Amino acid sequence: DLVLEYRKKLGKNSTKLNELTAFIAYAIASPDNFMALVDTYNTLNSGVPNFLFVALALHELGYKPYGIRLDSGDLAYLSRETRKQFVQAAEQFKIEDFKTMKIVASSDLNEEVLYALEQQRHDIDVFGVGTSLVTCEGNPALGCVYKLTWVNEKPTMKISNNSAKVSLPCRKEIYRLLGADKKPILDLIIRVGSTVPVPGKPILCRHPFEESKRAKVIPTEVVPLLHLIWDGKVVLADESIAQIRERACEQVKMLREDVKRYLNPTPYKVSVDNDLYITFHNLWLEEVPIQEIM
Repeated sequence: DLVLEYRKKLGKNSTKLNELTAFIAYAIASPDNFMALVDTYNTLNSGVPNFLFVALALHELGYKPYGIRLDSGDLAYLSRETRKQFVQAAEQFKIEDFKTMKIVASSDLNEEVLYALEQQRHDIDVFGVGTSLVTCEGNPALGCVYKLTWVNEKPTMKISNNSAKVSLPCRKEIYRLLGADKKPILDLIIRVGSTVPVPGKPILCRHPFEESKRAKVIPTEVVPLLHLIWDGKVVLADESIAQIRERACEQVKMLREDVKRYLNPTPYKVSVDNDLYITFHNLWLEEVPIQEIM
């Protein structure tokens, strides 16, 4: 009865009753986590109003409704229109929390769809990514190969006609060099025992394969990236998944915008110091036989 009273107050008496009945049953079963899928019939003319009828009744009974889920249609448009209905109900019944009820979107979301939604100024709070998150459509497989770089106290490397498969020799350390704007300039790989980059001092950074690509970089900050985790036992303090995620997100935020842009991003630079460059190319020449052409 309480739900039907709010239906009359909102003046929307043409919503689907069987959908409303299902929402009421769900709310009775789970009053603290009421989130309704609203696109079964008509999202804006039935689903969202029916959710609001039940949400208002739950609020009167002391519960806090969570929000709605959109699983089809024009998600950006539907989210904006849904938010308008939330705000109208909030103002009509003076319930400020209704303005910020969650709008969840699903429906085969992937990277392209998320990018398009961002351009369309959606009003979605939560994205339910399923299939594309599990299958990783853009890069469905991660190719990992174990390659020796140091044997019997000597450097070694993988030789290939494809430079992408050639490995860097030696035991190595990796440092991130930050500029005056506190954003990463590049990551620098050096041999263990080589001179460690120092803030304020120039260091020659070279492309591993292209001889002409080189630059002297003067970092304002140097961050070591390689940390010992296992030495017969775990030697690095455990981190929770939440801490690891937070650290990863903070590192992504530090990147320049042109590196993070969706279309044609600038490749992030990974360089080697001059010592590793010389060692690498000298060993490469030693290991590759000279062809005889008759």
